[in-house]
Parts: sequence; C-alpha cells; structure tokens
Amino acid sequence: MKTKIRILGLLSAAVLLLVCFAFKPLEEKKIIVIDAGHGGYDVGKDIYGFEEKQITETVAKQIKELNDDANIEIVLIRDGDISMELKERVSIINNLKPNLVISIHVNSNSNTMANGVQAYVPSNETFKDKSKEMAEIIVDKLVATGNLAKRNTTEAPFYLLKNANCPIMTLEIGFLTNEKDRNYITSAKGQNEIAAKILEAVK
Repeated sequence: MKTKIRILGLLSAAVLLLVCFAFKPLEEKKIIVIDAGHGGYDVGKDIYGFEEKQITETVAKQIKELNDDANIEIVLIRDGDISMELKERVSIINNLKPNLVISIHVNSNSNTMANGVQAYVPSNETFKDKSKEMAEIIVDKLVATGNLAKRNTTEAPFYLLKNANCPIMTLEIGFLTNEKDRNYITSAKGQNEIAAKILEAVK
C-alpha cells in the first residue's frame, strides 16, 4: 500500500512538472536589423580605394554569420551591393517592428587626427533612451578592443533616426581618414572583431 502511495506521489510530481514546463512561456525572439550604409551607386566615403559601402556590408554579413543564438534573428536590410533609398529602408524597418536597428557607417574628417567610434540616436522621446542605452553599450564594447577611441553618443536629425518607429542608432565604426582606424576597419581581423562585439552587445 505504501509503495502504491509512493508511486502515485512520484507520478503526480512528474505530471505537475510536465504541466509547469508545458505552460512556461517561450522566450520571445529578438529581432535585430542591421543596415549596411550606402550601396550600389552610393559608395559613401572612398578613401585610398577603400569604399564605405563595402566595409559596412562586410561587417553586417559577419554579424549575421556569427550569430548562433536561436532567440536572436539578425535581419540585413541590404544583403548585397545594391542601391536603396532611405525611404525604402525605413519602410522595411517599420514593417519588421524590430527590437533594435543598427545602421553601420564609416566616418571621415579633413583632420586626419580625428578618430574613434561614434553613435547617433534619435531625439524622439519614445525611442531616445533605449537607443542611447544600446548605443553606449555597443560603443563601449568596440572601444574595449583597444583599437578604437571613444567619441560621444549624440542625437542627430538623420532621416532613418527620425522616421524609424523603434530603437535605432547610426554607428560610425571609425575614420577612413585616420591611418590607425583605417588599418583596423579595413582588415579582416578588424571587421570580424567589430561584428563580434556588436553581436555580443545585443545579446
């Protein structure tokens, strides 16, 4: 009799455990949109033969390739060397309703000493705080590699930032006009490291 009671008790516990697991809410998949700046006829900055559109596309693809987290979906707005209007990019973003958008760009300056990684965020009160929080996390991750200096995260009236209905940033990953930055952001090692740190930051 005691054995039967013990078995029934164990079965009840097992059933309860299964019920708990069955009704445990699944973790919602996080959608991160990566916008590789420029593309097609719009090369962006072109310094010493290094084109911004190619650098941003390579880093964007690396982020997607490195992602092995089933709870994170990386969506590339531009998957190839194609021309895309800003209005088209915004339309894709707003249809996807992502958790975050990172628009990757490369900086330049007539002062070749200007260097470092910088982020711009929207002034829209709804998304400003979250955008800034994530931008600062990403910038700090990139700076921690020891290869890029840290610049300010500031608000900007860029078209994408003004019209995207979600947290978003424009991320300038370095200056093509600065020798140290240029050597890093145009190297396979540098691009892979930048992609890995961005992915690490959004997980």
